[in-house]
Amino acid sequence: MRAMVLHRPGEALRLEILPVPSPGPGQIQLKVEACGVCRTDLHLIDGELPDPVLPIIPGHEIVGRISALGEGVTGVSIGERVGVPWLGWTCGSCHFCTSGRENLCDAARFTGYQINGGYAEYTVADARYCFPLAECAAMPSALELAPLLCAGLIGYRALRLAGNTQKVGLYGFGAAAHIIAQVLKHQGRPFYAFTRPGDSESQAFARELGAAWVGDASQRPPQRLDSALIFAPAGPLVPAALKHLERGGVVVCAGIHMSDIPAFPYADLWGERMIRSVANLTRQDGIDFLDLAPRVPVHTAVTRFALADANRALETLRRGAIQGAAVLAMD
Repeated sequence: MRAMVLHRPGEALRLEILPVPSPGPGQIQLKVEACGVCRTDLHLIDGELPDPVLPIIPGHEIVGRISALGEGVTGVSIGERVGVPWLGWTCGSCHFCTSGRENLCDAARFTGYQINGGYAEYTVADARYCFPLAECAAMPSALELAPLLCAGLIGYRALRLAGNTQKVGLYGFGAAAHIIAQVLKHQGRPFYAFTRPGDSESQAFARELGAAWVGDASQRPPQRLDSALIFAPAGPLVPAALKHLERGGVVVCAGIHMSDIPAFPYADLWGERMIRSVANLTRQDGIDFLDLAPRVPVHTAVTRFALADANRALETLRRGAIQGAAVLAMD
């Protein structure tokens, strides 16, 4: 099979021919149809995530069809379409796992980081951590489904952690924000989009999706926000968002990596404002969001790249030159 492989942080991925992996006990083998390109992949390649398993095949927004079953796998069948997310395995027995917080498991392993991912024509995954993907008219293609597996799931968890807030700021209008914007519109909650200065394309895209206001992160929205979801990995956005937050509001940092947060006056936090982070996802997040997405319905904007063009897709994402999500197609 063809696969894009990372050997050392800071290097480009290499296109290699590897044996097709066989599923072990409890695993399924997937013929990959599409895999989303996520900013977390950039953090991995840039060496900003600690202790990756190397060499590694990145990619954790995987859509594929089951091509073989490992010993003991039940409840799924050959040819079924499933999705593989970032969370690839947990211990199941620690106090986090047994209290509904498996996303915090100290022993957790992650797809495309410690487990080979979806930048390949085939992959294997633990069947317990895969999601069945309904093939409905509302979301017909693997390309459109792939971004839901991380941008959608992490965005949805970030929104849940913000609580039932009404006026929601979205900082960084990329893959996750364009999905959550549709959820907010469906729920009747206004959203305010903050982009890089001068990013007129992202601002126009946010307006198309129904933003109540659009500006850059240096600008003040017309009214205070009840919550702010920060998808861009820029620490200075945290105190910037706090300045626009209503009392009792919350800033949610949704990325796995962020540059350092600069000092800010305590007065900006006072008034029971909160800052919290999102760590990974739980399988329940996936079940809930993938049930909601077709009812919105969520339509993902995708830019298609061939598997061999994964490095180009990553650099295009790095430049912020993609509206919506980049996706590798295996056909």
